[in-house]
Amino acid sequence: MDSHTDTPATALLDLGPATREVAALLDGVSEERLDGPTPCPDYAVRELLAHLQGLAVAFRDAARKDLGPTTDTDPGSARPVLSADWRTALPRVLEELADSWRSPEAWQGLTRAGGVDLPGEVAGMVALNEVVVHGWDLARATGQPYTADEEALKSSYALLSPPAGGGDGDSGSGGEGDGGADAIFGPPVPVPDDAPLLDRVIGLSGRRPDWRPAG
Repeated sequence: MDSHTDTPATALLDLGPATREVAALLDGVSEERLDGPTPCPDYAVRELLAHLQGLAVAFRDAARKDLGPTTDTDPGSARPVLSADWRTALPRVLEELADSWRSPEAWQGLTRAGGVDLPGEVAGMVALNEVVVHGWDLARATGQPYTADEEALKSSYALLSPPAGGGDGDSGSGGEGDGGADAIFGPPVPVPDDAPLLDRVIGLSGRRPDWRPAG
């Protein structure tokens, strides 16, 4: 049997570069920055870190089809609370997230994340997009450089782009991944067509690519 006939093309997506990029930012997050603003209007840095930790666990379990409280809870239902051990726990769950999506079975069948049932193929793309966009959020909020690999950006752009034929400018994918939390993924921000792909992805996610903390 040829496994390539049963596995969607998106199964070739590797979340590892994106999760490693986020993990590398953590040493640059000082305690003094935890209460600072982020591109997510209702989240300080500490809530953004807590959200990253929670989504990593949720989408790890979604990949494993280990459905339960971690996959059934709408992340917008409560303000995320940062765990005391986040400096060790977050890198670990990010690594587990990437590893879980290396299984072809993760991309097949149905699963659930944020209380939303969705195909495994879509869940994997949403998971990657969450890491890419929130990694950018964290980098901007803490004054650090940020890069994202081309394949991850292409996946995010496809996921966030409005469907052909019109629509309200929101593909709905960001809302699925974040439980419809408008403070996390808002209406798209216009970005020039010739802007770098990262800027266009960030604009589609409802952020200004030139965002910086005030002051």
